[in-house]
Amino acid sequence: MTPRRPCDPGQARRGLSLADLTAVELAAMLRNGEVSAREVLQAHLERIAERDPAINAVCTLSAERAHEEARRADERRARGERLGPLHGVPILHKDLLDTAGVRTTYGSAAFRDHVPAEDSLIVARAAAAGAVMAGKTNTPQFGTGGHTANALFGVTRNPYDTSRTAGGSSGGAAAALAAREIPLATGTDMAGSLRIPAAFCNVVGMRPSPGLVPFLPTRTAWFPYVVAGPMARSVDDVALLLSAVAGPDPRAPISVEAGPERFTPPVNAAVSRLRVAWAPDIAGLPLDPDVRAVLDRLGPVVEGLGARVEPDEPDLTGADEAFLTWRAWYYAASYGDLLAERPEVFDDFSAANTRAGLKVDGVALGRAEVARSALIARVAEFFTRYDVLVMPCVPVAPFDADRWHPETVGGAVMESYLDWMRHLYLITATGLPAISLPAGFTDAGLPVGVQIVAGPRCDLTALRFARALEEATRYAARPPAAFAPAGAAGGGA
Repeated sequence: MTPRRPCDPGQARRGLSLADLTAVELAAMLRNGEVSAREVLQAHLERIAERDPAINAVCTLSAERAHEEARRADERRARGERLGPLHGVPILHKDLLDTAGVRTTYGSAAFRDHVPAEDSLIVARAAAAGAVMAGKTNTPQFGTGGHTANALFGVTRNPYDTSRTAGGSSGGAAAALAAREIPLATGTDMAGSLRIPAAFCNVVGMRPSPGLVPFLPTRTAWFPYVVAGPMARSVDDVALLLSAVAGPDPRAPISVEAGPERFTPPVNAAVSRLRVAWAPDIAGLPLDPDVRAVLDRLGPVVEGLGARVEPDEPDLTGADEAFLTWRAWYYAASYGDLLAERPEVFDDFSAANTRAGLKVDGVALGRAEVARSALIARVAEFFTRYDVLVMPCVPVAPFDADRWHPETVGGAVMESYLDWMRHLYLITATGLPAISLPAGFTDAGLPVGVQIVAGPRCDLTALRFARALEEATRYAARPPAAFAPAGAAGGGA
């Protein structure tokens, strides 16, 4: 639906729908009364109906609830009430996140009819900031794996090539964003579940510092590896969502005491004084040739930002042991009882992870914690010399949607389905904030992302550098060819 008074008349002439606008643009229009929340919602519901059958990103649509939320948003504005930063902006939530009164399956047949009584914290905060929830996005069972498929809803496909995966486990969120079905989405991340699909779908995904957006409710309050975070089509849109959902909570002992208002967009700042470590070959990890070619082209752009760029990398020794041991423990703590009671509902990977966790003993956890503590100390020292680390995000381009994971990367055989995610989970083990940013396209037109990592609790630094690089490349502006509006401008190839 075209707005009655578009913020840029040129948008209407180019044939852009409200659903093609950014969250920042929509938020401004909604606050100014240039368009109603009901109009914005309807445009996005129509877009979902039009495009989602091809990609299968939205597993549960909450249209009736969304219409009611949009109506209340318009009434609040009509009464002159104070409006939140997300007033009237539509959002989709990952199906791993609880939504009160709306089905939440965690991608598992065991929860096909599960309707939670309370919202996850990130969902509640988005709603309190005025966002309108349009529904839930697809995820593999319990978020297991970098490919989004499950027995309940099937495979989520990549809008840039529907024969390819959208990544995972926040694949539904990334695909919906890329297809311009929604301007904002939430995801979760442990081994790369926010960052992988963002890279595969040419959108922006942020893994915040653990505790910046407390992960609640949870059975493992001290566990720092699982986080919830924002996803969008631009860095400023990610910052907008983060400004609404960040902040401490007394139920979360690892909460970060940081004022969320500092993330209010635009997050532009001069990066000429930043010290940047460029590490395309970090930890000796392999890359597929087409991904390396994209990063080779990106390197001079990073140097052209004016920051001091040097080839360097932190010592990530021990990150594998720390991450894999604690991840296994988490699966056992989260799903061990369910596996004993209903093994038939588990897919092979979720079951194997849980069984591995049931074998983890105190000695293994002790070794893992010693390794993690030494890792964190080394990384903290590294970031006294640098502000930002720029490194690969996903070492492969989006693979065929009928595969669960790539068997090889850069000619190296992957021994397990987790091996190809090492660029991501090694960073998880450090506890550092990380952003997946569009970095370019392969010769076949498939998206590739770059990972921007900042120092301990320096989330704003990561956002500022990512925005500068985004401005220099404009890759995020390039929509999928199948869904590109006539005359739309796109980033370079």
